[in-house]
Amino acid sequence: MPSLTTYFADVAIALKSRNETIAVAESSSGGLISASLLATPGASSYYLGGSVIYTLDARRLLLNIPDEVLQCMIPLSSNYVIQCAQSMRENLNATWGMAEIGVAGPTGSSYGHAPGVCALAVVGPITLTRQIETGSSDREANMWRFVEAGCALLHEAITKASKL
Repeated sequence: MPSLTTYFADVAIALKSRNETIAVAESSSGGLISASLLATPGASSYYLGGSVIYTLDARRLLLNIPDEVLQCMIPLSSNYVIQCAQSMRENLNATWGMAEIGVAGPTGSSYGHAPGVCALAVVGPITLTRQIETGSSDREANMWRFVEAGCALLHEAITKASKL
């Protein structure tokens, strides 16, 4: 099993050096993205907060996204995950908002998505999204793959934003 500091140490350094902050909404990674960001000493300088948004009720209440907005979107779509990241960013007044929504497994979702499917978004000075499919039904392995993909996406966004 990977160490919590494996993925986000470089991202943490970049956020601290740029005096930027992040807020995270995650679902099937179960808090591992937030835990990984918090595992680096000095996290209080960049990590503003996060939530595991595992149900529609949680998305509605914790992200303050109106039902009419959610009902017009397809779960696991880029638009849906961008909305979650943007809401988290706005709610905590962060430089960056990050969201992960996926199906860890071992079974698929009630929406027809196979296990191992994940949608990620980073919203800030630039917006990036990524969809991944692991092809696996291994729940824990998928959770860690979602964390790894989220880290790569956040690193890419911070790097691209630094060149603006």
